[in-house]
Amino acid sequence: MDNQEQKHKRRVRYKGTHPKSFNEKYKEHQPEKYAEDVEKIIKKGNTPAGMHRSICVKEILDFLQITPGQTGLDATLGYGGHSSEMLKCLDSKGHLYATDVDPIELPRTRERLERLGYGPEILTIRHMNFSQIDEIFLESGPLDFILADLGVSSMQIDNPDRGFSFKTEGPLDLRLNPDKGISAAERLKTISQDELEGMLIENADEPNAAVIARAIISEIRKGKEISTTTHLQQIIKEALNFIPEKNRKDEIKKACQRCFQALRIDVNSEFEVLYEFLEKLPSVLAKGGRVAILSFHSGEDRLVKKSFQYLYREGLYSEIAPNVIKPSAEECNSNPRARSAKLRWAIKA
Repeated sequence: MDNQEQKHKRRVRYKGTHPKSFNEKYKEHQPEKYAEDVEKIIKKGNTPAGMHRSICVKEILDFLQITPGQTGLDATLGYGGHSSEMLKCLDSKGHLYATDVDPIELPRTRERLERLGYGPEILTIRHMNFSQIDEIFLESGPLDFILADLGVSSMQIDNPDRGFSFKTEGPLDLRLNPDKGISAAERLKTISQDELEGMLIENADEPNAAVIARAIISEIRKGKEISTTTHLQQIIKEALNFIPEKNRKDEIKKACQRCFQALRIDVNSEFEVLYEFLEKLPSVLAKGGRVAILSFHSGEDRLVKKSFQYLYREGLYSEIAPNVIKPSAEECNSNPRARSAKLRWAIKA
C-alpha cells in the first residue's frame, strides 16, 4: 500500500480582475460558480472565456414566433444560447432539434442544457453538419422554425488551441471539427500564389490580397512551415509595412482578421455547406414555416440574400426580409462582436 502523501497542486492564481491567459480564466469558465465576476466582465462589454453571447435574440424570437407544440431546429447549436431561448418558448411542449459540427464544444453544451432541465424528451442534439438538414427531416418531419447562426462561437475564437485567432500563439488549425479535413497550416503547404490571392479576395474581400499572398508563398518557398497563428500574423504584418504609420496598426489588424477568416472559410468549406443548406431549406420547412439566418460577413450574406430572392421568385417562399436586419446600437455597445451581424428571414409558401 502506498502511504506516500500526494503533493497538493495549487490552482493557477487568478491574476487581477481579468487575466490574459485563456487557461488562467477559471472563474469565467465556471459562470455558475462565479456569477458575479462573469457579470462584471459582461458589463464591461467583454465576452467571458469559454462562453458565447448570443446575438439578435429578440429580433430572432420576434420573427420566428415560436409557440408551444411546434417542432424546430437550431442548425448551429454552439454555446446553446439561442436554443435555450427557443426552448423557453416551447414551454416543454413540442420538440427542438439541434446540430453542430464541433466535437469539442457540443458535449459541453449538451451538459449545460441538461442542467437547465432540457433532456431528450424536448431536445435532440446531433453531431453533424447543418448541410445534412434533410437527415434531420427524416426524423423530425416538417419543421415549423429553423435558425442558423453562421458565426464562429466566442469560445472557439478565444481558445488558443483551436487556432482561430491571431491574438494569441496557437496551432494554425481553424477547423470547426479538428477530426476532419486538413488544418490551415496543411492547406498553405500546397496552395499556389494565384489560388491564395483568389481565396483572400473571394472569402474576405482583402484589398491587399496580392501582396499578402506573395509574402506567404515566399515564406513557404524558403522551406519554412507556417504552423502557428503568430507566424502567419508576423508575415502579414511585414508584408503591409508599406502602409503609412498613421494607419498601419489598424490596417494590419483588419488584414489579419480577413486572412484568418478567408482560411477558416476555405478549410471548413463554409460557402459550399451553406449553399447546400439553403437549397434544402424549402423541402424541410412546414407550410408557413419560418427560417432566420444570422451571418457575419458579406460573402455569406450575399449567398443567403440571393437564395431567398430566387426561391421567393420561384414561389417557394411567400415572404422574405425586405432589408437586412442589424443588431441594435445598444447591443453593439454592450457586445462588440455583434457589430458585423446581419439577419435575414424567409417564410415557406
